[in-house]
Amino acid sequence: MKEIRLQRLFQNGGCLDIAIDHGVCNEPSFLDGLEDMPAVVDALVQAQPDAIQMNYGQADLLQRRPGRTKPALVMRVDMGNPYNATVHRVMWALLQNKKDPVLPAVQMDASCVVVNLFMLPNEPDLFRQCVENISIVRADCDKYGMPLMIEPLVMRPHSEKGGYMVDGDAEKIVTLVRLAREMGADIIKADPTADANEFHRVVEAARCPVLVRGGGREDLRQVFARSRTLLDQGAVGMVYGRNVYQHQSPQAVVKALMAMIHNGASAEEAWALYEGK
Repeated sequence: MKEIRLQRLFQNGGCLDIAIDHGVCNEPSFLDGLEDMPAVVDALVQAQPDAIQMNYGQADLLQRRPGRTKPALVMRVDMGNPYNATVHRVMWALLQNKKDPVLPAVQMDASCVVVNLFMLPNEPDLFRQCVENISIVRADCDKYGMPLMIEPLVMRPHSEKGGYMVDGDAEKIVTLVRLAREMGADIIKADPTADANEFHRVVEAARCPVLVRGGGREDLRQVFARSRTLLDQGAVGMVYGRNVYQHQSPQAVVKALMAMIHNGASAEEAWALYEGK
């Protein structure tokens, strides 16, 4: 069953997954552009990425739609507080359904589930919670034939920018990605390395399909340029959120990224597609 579900995600070996699961982060700044979820899902379904990443409580907006051509559902099954601008006294990461975490994804006919593997400075208990979560989810994935996407996140200390920032150190990312693979990941959702030309090391450590995680909204030309380099380094696609749904024309961004992932378009060609919206 895993193979059947994976076929929904990976068209021609690649995948563009648009993440709109930010509501469980409990961070107001993440919700800009996601206020009207029915309208967001309408726009993304029309744009036709390979997948949309959502939580159980909003997944009906996608899965109740008739027809066979809608994007595949990737369902998040955990939540936590590391994304908040506030410094918390206690850091935590919990499964949304600890007893049977993958069952809601099966009931919603998801193609994959995703769970975090946080590594924050001086937060060993948060790391332990994530390892525990993954162990529970992996066993459930095996029971239901559900692909498991693990999201290894190496963070820098809480900064003046208001939040834990991504640590692009290749050595740290490679080490955590290797751990995720050792724990049974079928797909890795990884941060880009600070030097995108080192990303092949992440791909080698994963030994399974690697999708590149996005982050905060950036200049779109830079996003396209970095994406092309990461694809050339062996990534098979992207999981982008704010760099898509916070743009005025998400459909144009999706069109450009799909051309890069599935047709080998250059960054310049992707930009031309975007401008032709």
